[in-house]
Amino acid sequence: MKIIISPAKKMNMDADFLLPRNAPVFLEKTQTLKEYLQSLKYEELKKLLCCNDEIARLNYDRYQKMDLCVCTNPAILAYDGIQYKYMAPQVFECDYFDYIESHLRILSGFYGILKPFDGVVPYRLEMQAKLKTDFCNNLYDYWKDDIYRDLTQNDTTILNLASAEYSKTVEKYLTANVNYVTCKFGELIGGKLIEKGVYVKMARGEMVRFMAENAVEDLDKIKEFKGLGFGYSDELSDSKTLVFVAKRTEKNL
Repeated sequence: MKIIISPAKKMNMDADFLLPRNAPVFLEKTQTLKEYLQSLKYEELKKLLCCNDEIARLNYDRYQKMDLCVCTNPAILAYDGIQYKYMAPQVFECDYFDYIESHLRILSGFYGILKPFDGVVPYRLEMQAKLKTDFCNNLYDYWKDDIYRDLTQNDTTILNLASAEYSKTVEKYLTANVNYVTCKFGELIGGKLIEKGVYVKMARGEMVRFMAENAVEDLDKIKEFKGLGFGYSDELSDSKTLVFVAKRTEKNL
C-alpha cells in the first residue's frame, strides 16, 4: 500500500538531526525545471508563483542560488505546513520512520514524487502553477504519468490523503487493477458532509501518524482512526471513499 499526501508551501531547513537517504527519483526532470525557473526575471517568477513581494523575492533568490545536491534535508522534515505539524515527524520513533519510508509518498510540482527521506532543497512551485514553456503546457503535462508509474510499480493499493490539486496527477491514469481509496474528513451540517480546509489538513497529518504508530497494512484498520474527534462513518463511506465525521469542539484540537 502507498499513501499519497501533498507538499506544503512553507519549508523548514533547520531539521538537521536526520540525514537524507536518497536522491529524488526524477531529479533530472527537476533540474530542467530549476534551470527554467532560474531563467525567469523577478516579475515573471512572481506572476507564476502568484505570491506577494516577500515570498517572490525569497524564492527568486532561492532559485538563483539553487543546487539540488547541496544542503538537502529529508523531505518529511523539510515541509512545514499544518498537515506536517500534526503528523509531527520530528518526534517519530525509528520504526515509524521505517514505515513511512516504505509506504508514504509526497507529490510535488517541482520534484514529481518523493520518498520521506529523499533530499530536497527549499522551493516554491505548486502543481497548478500556470507554467507554459517550450517543453510543457503545464506541470500536469510535464509530469504526465511519471508519478503514477512510480507509485504503482510495486503496489496496487493507494490511499489518497492528498488535495485535489495533487491527486489529479494520479487519478487521470488509474487502471482497473489499482485499488484507489480516498479519505474524507468533515462535519455533518444540514445533512451534508462539509470539509473545512484547516481541519482536513490536520486530520490528514494525524492519519499518517496513526498509520505509522500502528504499522497499518490493511485499509480496514484505518477505520479505527479517532484523531481530532473524527470517527469513521460506515453509512457515508463506500469501497472507494472512507468518510470520517467529527463534531468540532475545542477539546478535539
